[in-house]
Amino acid sequence: GLPTSVPTLPKLLKAAGYATGAFGKWHLGYRDEFNPIKHGFDEYFGELLGHSDYYHHAYYDGTYALRDGLKPVKAEGYLTDLLNQRATDFIRRHAREPFFLYVPHLAVHVPFQPPGRPKPSVTKGNMYDGTRRDYAAMLEKVDEGVGMMLAELEKHGLLDNTLFVLSSDNGGERLSDNGPLAHKKSTLWEGGIRVPCVMRWPAKLPKGKVTSQAGITMDLSATFAAIALGVPPSGGPLPAKAGTPNFDGLNLLPILTGAQPEQERTFFWRIDRTGRKQKAVRHGDWKYLQDGNVELLFNLKDDIGERRDVYRHHPQVMTDLKQRLATWEAELAMHPTEFLVK
Repeated sequence: GLPTSVPTLPKLLKAAGYATGAFGKWHLGYRDEFNPIKHGFDEYFGELLGHSDYYHHAYYDGTYALRDGLKPVKAEGYLTDLLNQRATDFIRRHAREPFFLYVPHLAVHVPFQPPGRPKPSVTKGNMYDGTRRDYAAMLEKVDEGVGMMLAELEKHGLLDNTLFVLSSDNGGERLSDNGPLAHKKSTLWEGGIRVPCVMRWPAKLPKGKVTSQAGITMDLSATFAAIALGVPPSGGPLPAKAGTPNFDGLNLLPILTGAQPEQERTFFWRIDRTGRKQKAVRHGDWKYLQDGNVELLFNLKDDIGERRDVYRHHPQVMTDLKQRLATWEAELAMHPTEFLVK
């Protein structure tokens, strides 16, 4: 779990006067000491495990996962519907004050249980059973929730002056189609790490703009913090206040509004899982990928599907990216882990 001594975005926003709510999946610790309520959220409703039964809210070994704050709570209904209802109610109750709403849906994560079909219950043996039709029905419920939240914002006159972001934590798996990207979730190929990101804020952002700026999920934290702490649209550092985190991400707002030019950036990833060890670094359009014992170099501008390894033609680029990766890993090794395993 993530120790509560670590500064977090919801803590910062709460201190800045925002009501904070999280409704959905929480993968930063199952024990009460790591609960979202301990990390700056005023309210939490959701499941502390990543793949519980959408109807019975328990893991296949019987571990019950649904929580309202710190309390295990019984609730009837399909989980995605319950989360949509709680998120929309949060908007209704906090419409007259600044608020931060985080809705990490469990859908379309396994088990692949569509709405309206509570049987059979999830077991270890059937957890991955499902069809593309099931997957689509699950995703439609997420879409329905987006509509519910937007409608509630409109009802309270907040639709134009609310930053609404829709994104994902990873590429799809199993029943998804990530084409033209290669591979899927749990890999560092583009099909595993490249995700959609749609941002809506009519009062500040231009309509219909598509940017080629490379971004990463950490940028959302930095962007939200900059907005909450009053950083001007043209950009600038976060105000120096006690407890303000030094976010790794980039405030995207000045780039999206055209106040600053796009930036060339370097990103790093690594995975160390049973049967899957990978590392990757991206700098500009170039990406180095180490998949097990195989080393590959791709130019994503020309080959988004990662079909053509161009290492032989650009050995100097390969050398540069591997050195960047080594420097990053050495930097990480200097700092003890912030996660506690209990």
